[in-house]
Parts: sequence; C-alpha cells; structure tokens
Amino acid sequence: MTQTSTIGVRHHFYDTSINTAWVLPALLIFMLPASAGLNDGIEGLNEEQQAYAARTLKFIDDMDARHFARAAEIDATLKLESKDFNYDFARYETHVGRGDVVEKMGRMTGIVFKPTGDVQSPTVFGRYFGIDVHPKNPNLGMLHAAFLVQYYPDGKSAVGGTLNVLPGAFREEDLAMLKAALDEVSEKHGVDIEPLRDRVCAGTEMAVDAKFRRRLACVGASFFGFPMLAVNEENFLYVTEAYDRFVETFLMLVDKRKDEPFTDDHIAKQDAMRRNWLEDQLFADPYAASGITPYEVWSTSFSPPVVKF
Repeated sequence: MTQTSTIGVRHHFYDTSINTAWVLPALLIFMLPASAGLNDGIEGLNEEQQAYAARTLKFIDDMDARHFARAAEIDATLKLESKDFNYDFARYETHVGRGDVVEKMGRMTGIVFKPTGDVQSPTVFGRYFGIDVHPKNPNLGMLHAAFLVQYYPDGKSAVGGTLNVLPGAFREEDLAMLKAALDEVSEKHGVDIEPLRDRVCAGTEMAVDAKFRRRLACVGASFFGFPMLAVNEENFLYVTEAYDRFVETFLMLVDKRKDEPFTDDHIAKQDAMRRNWLEDQLFADPYAASGITPYEVWSTSFSPPVVKF
C-alpha cells in the first residue's frame, strides 16, 4: 500500500458514507468551537477534503457515544468524567469512565495547531481519537486503539491508527477471536493484514527508549508507518470498520469474561502488564515520552487505574 493506494470495497460494518449535501453545515457544527483557530474550521480544504473531514468527525462522535454506552451496559457502576486541556499548540478533550467491571476506560481526542516535535508535520486539518480500556478482571488484558485523519498543506493526506492489546492473562481463545475479527474485515476489503500486523509485533521504530516499549499480543494491526495510507474511499472505509470491529469485539469479551474466576498468577500478570504500559508511556512512546502529548493529557486518558511497583 502506498500514499495513493486503494483498497477494494464490498459492504462495510460501520456506515461512514455521507450525503455531501450536508457537508458544509456539518463541518460548521462539528468543527467550530467558541474561539476558532488554525485547524478548527474548513479553511484550506477543498470540497472532497471537507466531506472526509465531516465523516471523520461523525465517526469519532459515533464511536465515542457507542463504545461508552456499551461500557455502561456492561458495568452499571460506571462513573463518567470529562476534562479539556487547552494549549497554544493543541487542544485535547478527555472522557473517562471508572467502574467495578470496567475499571477504567479513557478517551482522548486531539487537535494539533502547530508541531512541537520532529515526528509531527504541519496540518491543515487533523483529528486524533484514542481509547484505552482497562478491565478489572485480569483475564482480559487491556485495549489500546487509535484513529487519525490528517490533511497537509501540500494537499497530501493520511488515515491511520493502531489496534492492539496487551495480553496480561488473556485467554488464547479470546486473543484468537480478536485476531479473527480483524482478519475478517481485512479479507472483506481485500487487504493483506500481515504487514500491518507485523508493525504491531515489531513495535514502533520511533520509540524514545525501546527497552521500555509496550509488549503487545500480535493480534491487532498498525496503520501508522510509511508510506501512510492516503485518505480515499477504500482506505477510509477499511480503517474505520477495522477500528469499530476490534473495539466492539474487545468489549464483547469484557462482558463475557467479567465474572470469570482468576488466580494470584493472573493478578501478577495484570500488574506486570499495567506497569509495562505505564513505562511505555513514560519512556518509550514517541508522543507521550517526548512530551509532545502533555503528561496531564495522556495520564488522564490512557494511564492504568492502578500500577504496582
């Protein structure tokens, strides 16, 4: 797949198609905050790019609402809180749920106004949407999923993301179910998933300190890496459906395993996994560890609910 690659499409699980008649009104509703600035509106985007920007925002809103609603169905004790972080270089919106079953579920939405690190590029439009789920039951590991769309001043674009789990004491059959869900979406869209899965298994080459890198199960995929996928119909449908299916499958497993018994060994594996995830964010992740994403932002949304040393 290249910057201009396309991916064959048949039907899709989550409908991210759009009626272009409401593109401009939708953008004005979704994108313009009380004090609009660079990267908040549609200035600099052509008509086609405006349509994909609107679809991006709708997808993010739909995923946020649906996945938190699903978590609330699973865990009646879930308590929600939101906090926004505003800087001259970026704006982040976080939403966190905490409960007895879903111990922590955190979401981060990011808009970057200007780059603050070498791994970033200036954008005309961009949205990052990430979600972490930390179930209480250690048989479920943890989920990290991210979705990104960006348009650049030279007219190029990227749709990306990552879908992965840290296994902890995850059952092998449940990991196989997550893998199969992503395989099914990829086969439907005519995508060879293995190179994308290899990126997850190998880990990012941009790690600040690779020895602290997250230790992932090789069942997900990474749509980050070069060449990035261009924003077009085939790539947009594939990445959005893959994201939705992977997160939905994980939440289904949380519901299925929430009352399963566990042992001290399972707890020990969960403790090690959570410590590894925190260490990754502190010392390895190219955005968190380098300070591009401020500590108070990623710790609010992505850090584990409890870490033991």
